[in-house]
Amino acid sequence: MAESIIFWHWFILGALLLVLEMFAPGAVLLWLGIASTVVGTILYFIPDLSWEHQLLIFSILSVLSIVAWRTYIKRNPTKTDLPTLNRRGEQYIDRVFTMDAPIVNGFGKIKVDDSIWKVRGDDCEEGTRIKIISVVGTEFNVEVIPQNNQT
Repeated sequence: MAESIIFWHWFILGALLLVLEMFAPGAVLLWLGIASTVVGTILYFIPDLSWEHQLLIFSILSVLSIVAWRTYIKRNPTKTDLPTLNRRGEQYIDRVFTMDAPIVNGFGKIKVDDSIWKVRGDDCEEGTRIKIISVVGTEFNVEVIPQNNQT
């Protein structure tokens, strides 16, 4: 069975992997599909290549291409005009809000838009204006805005 693998088998596997990539994006099946197509091309020119060598070439090309892609994408991240789109908490950094309830022992809660968030900062009373300075997980780190700076 393995001895009867011809280049078309690799091309079909490559096409199948590329189609599957459309349904399960993640850029892994893409590189496997490309590696499969390269093995098919090699097999077209060297038809007596053993199936062991074919699998070895496929494995090496798959690993190398995935590692190369991940290294490239890590060094060259996709630029976007909405960098905080899926990081909702970061969208609130540097915004000023009024506390609905006091911060006691360094912890409290604040209603921001349609959500209630945990806050961490200096103790303060209800009605105090605070500024969000950072977000850690689902918790805001805040600083109290002094009375004379409220605008």
